[in-house]
Order: sequence, then C-alpha cells, then structure tokens
Amino acid sequence: MPTMSAADRREVLRREYNANLAECPGHEILATLSDKWVTLVLSALADGPLRHSEIARIVAGATQKMLTQTLRKLERDGLVQRAVTASVPPRVDYELTELGFGLLPIQRAIKAWAESHIAEVHAARARYDKE
Repeated sequence: MPTMSAADRREVLRREYNANLAECPGHEILATLSDKWVTLVLSALADGPLRHSEIARIVAGATQKMLTQTLRKLERDGLVQRAVTASVPPRVDYELTELGFGLLPIQRAIKAWAESHIAEVHAARARYDKE
C-alpha cells in the first residue's frame, strides 16, 4: 500500500466528516436531527424522564407508530435511554442521555426560531405563491 502525503491525508479526513457529502457519516445524523418528531421528542424529555403515553400527550399529532419509531431511533443513536421497571404492568420511562442533553440548546434554539418566525414564513410563502 503506497504511503500518502500529508495533503492526501488531510483530504481524506476532510471528506470523511463533511456532512455535505452523501457518503459522510455525519450526513445520516443530520437527517435524523432534521426530523420534526426528533426535535419535539427531545424537547418533551428536556425536563426529565417520561412514559410513552406522557410523551404522546406532549407531542401532539404524533401517531403511536411514529413516536415509537422516533424513540427507537433516538435510543439507537445514544440520545435517549429507555428504563424498564419490573412491575405489573411493566413501566417504561424514556430520558435524555448526556449526549441528548448536549443537543438540547441547539434544538431549543431551532424550535424557538420556528415559533417566533412563523408569521414571517407564512407571509413569504403567500408572496411567493402569488407570483
């Protein structure tokens, strides 16, 4: 195997973690983070552990299937952990991990921006649609 120059090594590293490139590992994480249900579930869990039914009440509009898929995706990515308490019936709680808490400030900022700029976005859409 030929040795690489320092410039070649830098190029390889640059390409490995450039989320604009489809083959970048970060690309798939961005896809997850841009999901509206992910943002809403992370926001719901910000104040502490919740049961599935409690999350469903907070995240209005999410079907049980969508909520379950989102929680599994977040658990797989290490953003949420699931704790099962042995009882009858079994109790299952979901809570943010340290990694999930680290994402909260960014998710909260995006959510706040969306909530405070919706009128402007609707106005821009109306102007665009008139053209």
